[in-house]
Amino acid sequence: MSENIERRRFLKGIGAASLILGPMGCTSVEDDSKNANKPHYVMVFDQNKCVGCGDCKAACNVANNLPDGKSKLLMEHQSGGVEGQACPHCGKEKCNCERKFVRVSCQQCKNAPCVSVCPTGAAHKDPETGIVTMDASKCAGCKYCIGACPYNARFINEETDVADNCDFCLNSKLSKGELPACVQQCKYDALVFGDANDPNSYVNKLLAVKDSVRMKPQFGTEPSLRYIPVVKLGV
Repeated sequence: MSENIERRRFLKGIGAASLILGPMGCTSVEDDSKNANKPHYVMVFDQNKCVGCGDCKAACNVANNLPDGKSKLLMEHQSGGVEGQACPHCGKEKCNCERKFVRVSCQQCKNAPCVSVCPTGAAHKDPETGIVTMDASKCAGCKYCIGACPYNARFINEETDVADNCDFCLNSKLSKGELPACVQQCKYDALVFGDANDPNSYVNKLLAVKDSVRMKPQFGTEPSLRYIPVVKLGV
């Protein structure tokens, strides 16, 4: 406990300037040759199949023992309709014809800014899986990782006083040979998870035939969360 207190005092003494300067240095690119034989776990979210039921979020909260009011993933409801204009499909101004849901969670970036700015090494990549996760014993609660994340996907867990993020249920499920809780719970097959470096994996074959996109690719973070966008009706 005293070690954590001292670490917090040290970081407070660094000052706000470090928080500003830190993210500017998060442009490191990994050496792919070193990771050639390691897995690259990815998750694919198919917007065409998601109905926004929220079962994935509920399963995540239970599997990771999250406190009330906190979640590692959110489902954002979006509409492709134009306000004040009739829907070209049904003729109504308000409808669900172009309704879509977007998963908002840690993007599991290959070039993760949260890892680059963490002064204690608490935010790190698991050496076996390459998944971005947290070492609770090292976290000083400085929130640098939260500020550096361009996806607004990290938070402080009030019960543990540690920064948190979706790590594909690394310790609660994956380490036991199970799929992430959200994937297990999705009854509409909107979520697919697996090793993209395995040519025989389903997720690898899916990405080979399906067009997918990444959030904010201009940041160069190379997210491992892929989205299969909604196919417009009538196309």
